[in-house]
Amino acid sequence: MTPKLIADSLRILIKSQQPTFLWGPPGVGKSQIVAQVAKRHDLELIDLRAVLLDPVDLRGLPRISDTGEASWCPPSFLPTKGAGILFLDELNAAPPLVQAACYQLVLDRKLGEYELPQGWTVIAAGNRESDKAVTHRMPSALANRFVHLDFEVSVENWLDWASQNNIADELQAFIKFRPGLLHDFDPARNEKAFPSPRSWEFVSRIIKSGPSPEVEFELFKGTVGEGAAAEFTGFCKIYRKLPDPEFVLKSPDKVAIPEDPATIYALCESVGAKTSADTAESVMVFASRLPAEFAVLLVRNAVKKDRSIVASEGFQHWATANSDILF
Repeated sequence: MTPKLIADSLRILIKSQQPTFLWGPPGVGKSQIVAQVAKRHDLELIDLRAVLLDPVDLRGLPRISDTGEASWCPPSFLPTKGAGILFLDELNAAPPLVQAACYQLVLDRKLGEYELPQGWTVIAAGNRESDKAVTHRMPSALANRFVHLDFEVSVENWLDWASQNNIADELQAFIKFRPGLLHDFDPARNEKAFPSPRSWEFVSRIIKSGPSPEVEFELFKGTVGEGAAAEFTGFCKIYRKLPDPEFVLKSPDKVAIPEDPATIYALCESVGAKTSADTAESVMVFASRLPAEFAVLLVRNAVKKDRSIVASEGFQHWATANSDILF
């Protein structure tokens, strides 16, 4: 399931308080989507790493009451009020005895005398055994307590997220150009660094920190692997030598059109990212000068950036003139 469908499904499952397990390879954003759902629905989030616990930690410590009876003090990390998500991240990386300690909490919402408040839902996540990550086989008794959702990478969903979270423009343009590199993980390669939504976010942070050209490639290589880093570095060299998109929008009928297809592609991405209602006419003038396939790419990006441009006179003229390639 794509991240968007995962989020929609979690909304339903949280409403019905159904325990859920998210399965997926490393770095695809399982933890992040749970955090986003919690924030969107104004729910508290407790991120509990079961791999760091001993089997007895969930039960707490015993105490003697005033009447001489023994009772248990639940640990402070378990919620006692309100509404939220108790997130058991990397649950299947925990030893079998720790997983077994979660049985009652997941299904019965209890641990001895402790009871999970009514407004709370248990969600867990973990890597698949085929990913060669640190995992233990989940006992069937625990697995049967969850609804299981398989997480899939979606380039479209990631680009929507990236545009709202200040991810570097050149990185967004590159992923559009090479969507297959958003997530390229093969357990058989045994790589320390590989492309994933999480590692590309790290690359964006590195870009915004302003690394020197001498170390930039090595930093990218150490984040997403040598192959992806080489392609991205080459793309950046083209992207950063493009005409200023502001200049293109001020003189759309005069700026030179590059001959290299990769350069035209990058220019379409940079100009599309600067589109607004005020620049709609300039975008359409520039689009009319481009080869048909790149004109469609630019207009599609521009409309996605600002839907209001479809009402502009320039868009109506361009759409009429290019109806043969649009319909």
